[in-house]
Amino acid sequence: MNETQVLVINADRPDIDQPLAIGTEPEMFKLAQHNYKSGEWPFPVRLVKPGTKVRSDAAYLASMKQDPKQGEREDIKAIRRAHKYGKHTLRELADSTAMELNRVKDLVHKYSLPLTNDYWRAEKYNNPDEVIAYQTLARLCEKIDAPEFSIRQASMSNGIVNGYYISRVPKV
Repeated sequence: MNETQVLVINADRPDIDQPLAIGTEPEMFKLAQHNYKSGEWPFPVRLVKPGTKVRSDAAYLASMKQDPKQGEREDIKAIRRAHKYGKHTLRELADSTAMELNRVKDLVHKYSLPLTNDYWRAEKYNNPDEVIAYQTLARLCEKIDAPEFSIRQASMSNGIVNGYYISRVPKV
């Protein structure tokens, strides 16, 4: 059986040129455990293969941190993939992507991801109890007697058209 040769190095001051021991992996693992427990090596050790570029623990851990933008990109890809496979409401997207509902809402809003399952909402300016909601823009236009262009423009800026606050609401 071909066993892998490894070096035992000090994890606090990683230097591959001055290993503490060299041998096969199982033997070095047992040696490292024994010497650490007995106090002969009062510092943490690492097993590395010869020729490995060794960095300090801080640099190693820093390299493992995920870029926040990269994490967002991955989440958006997951949302788009779920949407493609028939998940159209925010709750369904959250369930299928294993993300929190608020995270899905934020990303959908932040990046204006196209969800086909939303509705148009018009709330009377001086009477917030009077709310008109329609699935299609054309029906809302008929109800409040306003052109489509004005309603679209107002929905992007939370503006007012014919005395109504206009918004486009994704279904939960």
